[in-house]
Amino acid sequence: MLRSLLARLTRRDPGQLELSFDRGQGLEARLRAAGLRGTSRVTLTRNRSVYVSWKADVLRVHEAFVEAPDEVIQAIVGFVQGRGIARRLARKVILEYPVPRGTTPARRQDAIHPDDRAACERLTREHARLNAERFAGALKPLKVRVSRRMRTRLGHYALAASHGTAEIVISRRHLRRHGWDEVLDTLLHEMVHQWQEESGLPVDHRAAFRAKARAVGAVARAKRAIGA
Repeated sequence: MLRSLLARLTRRDPGQLELSFDRGQGLEARLRAAGLRGTSRVTLTRNRSVYVSWKADVLRVHEAFVEAPDEVIQAIVGFVQGRGIARRLARKVILEYPVPRGTTPARRQDAIHPDDRAACERLTREHARLNAERFAGALKPLKVRVSRRMRTRLGHYALAASHGTAEIVISRRHLRRHGWDEVLDTLLHEMVHQWQEESGLPVDHRAAFRAKARAVGAVARAKRAIGA
C-alpha cells in the first residue's frame, strides 16, 4: 500500500480535490523557503492515493503536510527536484509521515512487538518524568511507541490536530544503535514539538523551538543520521 501512494507522479488524477485555503499559501511559503523552484503554484489536495504530484508548473501536496516538520518539507522539495538516491531517500521520509485517517486510506498502525513492550512502557514513564522535571507538568500525558518501520528518522511527534490523539514514536534502530541516553534526548526533542502544538505554535525547528529546546535541555538539531 505504501509503495502505491506516490506511484502517479507525472499525470493529474481527475479524482483529486483542490483546496483553496490560506493554509496552502503557508505551505507554499515553507516549500519555497526550503528551495522549491520551477513551479508557479502550490495547491492542497485530499487525494486518496497520491501524496505529492505535479503537472507542468503546478505542484499538488496532500493537505496533511501543512503541519509537517521542516525535514519533511525539505524531503518534498528533494523529491520533486532531486534525482537518484536523493529522490529515493526523500520518498522514504514522505511515506513515513503519518497522514490522518479519514482523508486517505487508513494506514495500518504497527502493532507493538512483544519484545518492544518494556521499552514502550519505559519511554512512557520517561515522558511523564521529563514532563514533570522540564515542563513543570504542563504537557498532556501520552503514550510513547517504538516503531520497527521507522528507518530514516530517530523519532516523530504526531500532531493531535491531525491524528485526533497525539503520539510520540521512537525508532527501534535508534534505541538499539545509540542507547538510552541518546533516545531520551530524542524523546525530549519530540516533547518540545508537543509543547509547540499545545502552545498553539507552529511545529517546526525555528527560533521558538530552539529557544524552548535550550530551556529544557533538549537537543536542538533537527535530525541525526539513523546509521551514525
